[in-house]
Amino acid sequence: MSKQKAYAWAGVDIDGANETKDRIKQIVRGTFGPDVLTEIGGFGGLFQPAWKEFEDPVLVASTDGVGTKLKVAFMTGVHNTVGADLVSHCVNDILVQGATPLFFMDYLAMGKHDGDIVEAIVQGVADGCKASGCALLGGEMAEMPDFYSPGEYDLAGTIVGMVDKPKICDGTRVEVGDTLIGLPAMGLHTNGYSLARKLLFDTAGYKVDSHVEELGKTVGETLLAPHPSYVDAVRAAADVADIRGMSHITGGGIIDNIPRSLPDDQGAVVERGTWPELPVFDLLAKIGEDIDTEELFQDFNMGVGYVFIVAADEADKAVSAVRESGTEAFVIGQTVPSPEIRIQIVNG
Repeated sequence: MSKQKAYAWAGVDIDGANETKDRIKQIVRGTFGPDVLTEIGGFGGLFQPAWKEFEDPVLVASTDGVGTKLKVAFMTGVHNTVGADLVSHCVNDILVQGATPLFFMDYLAMGKHDGDIVEAIVQGVADGCKASGCALLGGEMAEMPDFYSPGEYDLAGTIVGMVDKPKICDGTRVEVGDTLIGLPAMGLHTNGYSLARKLLFDTAGYKVDSHVEELGKTVGETLLAPHPSYVDAVRAAADVADIRGMSHITGGGIIDNIPRSLPDDQGAVVERGTWPELPVFDLLAKIGEDIDTEELFQDFNMGVGYVFIVAADEADKAVSAVRESGTEAFVIGQTVPSPEIRIQIVNG
């Protein structure tokens, strides 16, 4: 018995994985620019950034996953969107510090190799990279028999970006009376899915293909709504205004994430009603009738995917610039002196 045949007997399809790698090479190459110095298949990826464009370059990196949103992909059989969700989540995380994304690397593991599913996932990752202007430099595709249930997989990734040291955005320059500008979410993005699935499927009894009138679409379509990259919108705002702090509204929602961009002696007042909350959040609140408002704003993004902070006299032009770039924007609150209560949600 050859080694490859023995491995196949143990449940690992080396030949199938090699065939899939050949299938996805062209997809990955589509994200390459002149900075990429290697082909797909090497032990490591080589990337030569345009250092001269930066005065004092600092690398910024972040790693994350898609979480249990993957469960919805398994249930629907739709696998070509979670890869883009992953990239956008990671890109937005480093965008908060003012970084330009350079390259991305993914990790995909499944119990039994399926070339069609892998190709769909990688296509999504590549789409996400192209949307954010970064290269898909490489990754890992692992087959782990008996580790994952049939038809399931895990997906994670790492983004590396760069920012000029004088332009690092860390919230230290935020002042009392500054304005919070929110960028709209398209859905749950990549957080809150464990609770959402519990409410929608277990409590309400919906199926993934149930069409819900309040949503105007199926539960599956609603839960797979994309997690967008906010790179273009933030750059548009930064061209006309001094952005002093930024928050990516992910795990912990508005409650936990906005304070991360504020000085220790400041808080923020967020005015509910200044942006449109998506129907899915109204439905989740209705089903989970015992969940109080504060928990909703901590478990879900409630329709705000990203927040940046500017001086009050620059808010109007920042909002206009974002809207001209193709993304909606809303003034959702202001900073206040509050060392103890870091954030308040009030009815606007």
